[in-house]
Amino acid sequence: MPERFASARAIQQYVGIAPVTEASGKSCWVHWRYACPRFVRQSIVEWAGMSMRYSYWAQAYYRSLRDKGKAHNAAVRALAFKWLRILFRCWQERKPYDEAKYLFALRERQSPLVQYMARPVEHTA
Repeated sequence: MPERFASARAIQQYVGIAPVTEASGKSCWVHWRYACPRFVRQSIVEWAGMSMRYSYWAQAYYRSLRDKGKAHNAAVRALAFKWLRILFRCWQERKPYDEAKYLFALRERQSPLVQYMARPVEHTA
């Protein structure tokens, strides 16, 4: 199976998480990928949504997208897109995912997510 997916992008496209951009004349639009295994796509999106309960950076990433004006579903799809890149890297290196290692890397790279991780979580009723 590793030879089938040479990059994280290939998996994102196969699963249907990667958006499709079309253009015609002066118009350009982005839409959901239609030709994909829908059950797999839905499973990845639901998993990404649930990951916010358990992953500190995932929650921060989601909040950063919402603060930028993204709708809930768009933010969860973007989170799924990011998770697939992380999983692909773990798969290629044959190493388990380590949340602490990823958080350390975000801080080392001075990721903008660090500011969202420092803020307390605001619960809305």
